[in-house]
Amino acid sequence: MEVKPFTIRDLQKKKEKNEPVVGITSYNYSIARIADKVGVDWILVGDSVGNCEMGYATTIPVTMEDMLVFTKGVVSGAKRALVIGDMPFLSFQTSPPKAVENAGKFMRLGVSGVKVEGIRCIENIKAIINAGIPVMGHIGLNPQYYFQMGSYMVSGRKKLEWKSIVEAATILEDIGAFSIILEAMVPELAKKIHDKVSIPVYGIGAGRDVDGQILIINDVLGLDFGFKPKFAKQYVDLEKIIYEALSKYKKEVIKGIYPDIEHTY
Repeated sequence: MEVKPFTIRDLQKKKEKNEPVVGITSYNYSIARIADKVGVDWILVGDSVGNCEMGYATTIPVTMEDMLVFTKGVVSGAKRALVIGDMPFLSFQTSPPKAVENAGKFMRLGVSGVKVEGIRCIENIKAIINAGIPVMGHIGLNPQYYFQMGSYMVSGRKKLEWKSIVEAATILEDIGAFSIILEAMVPELAKKIHDKVSIPVYGIGAGRDVDGQILIINDVLGLDFGFKPKFAKQYVDLEKIIYEALSKYKKEVIKGIYPDIEHTY
């Protein structure tokens, strides 16, 4: 039976029906295929691949070339789930033409849209939308501005911040963004944004009063290898499982147990 792809319109329909949307950040064909089978609604190919799969301390070193390689795998694995490409550092900030060009590279791979952090380069974001490319916004904690922030901070702990953050959400809606991610944000502020805008808002560490949740697959599977934010729930210790499997394989090779007759032509 042919699988009907999940679309941006379906995201809006789920919001209207008050049905939670399930998202995951993933970086490869194997996980995308499993997520698709589970019925995850959308997959973000995040620039957090820099931390999770490339060993970087931040997302800053991740390039467009890096993102395109990982995106190819996810698009190949996801037959139903909507796939969004994450615009890495300096891929959309420098100029409107460059922003459109790079967003277009994602679209040619088969994604349904791109995600951008913040609203500082709003004219460049507008240019992407005006070119016919769907854009997901991202406010609250913006990792691409790590060196300006000095640390990863929770947004909204000071009520003085609320006005500007809510305004950022309304600006994104006004220019035509189809949804917004709220990252590391106090739940009260997230609810205020949810109630203020008509487009879907999804939380990653923003409480329950949003239209859906997204987590990073490495956190879900226990492959975070170090820092884990408070909101990241681990559902299995896959690091332990992989360690035990590889240890058993190593032991069998050394002892001459593998390959046995069953695994020999």
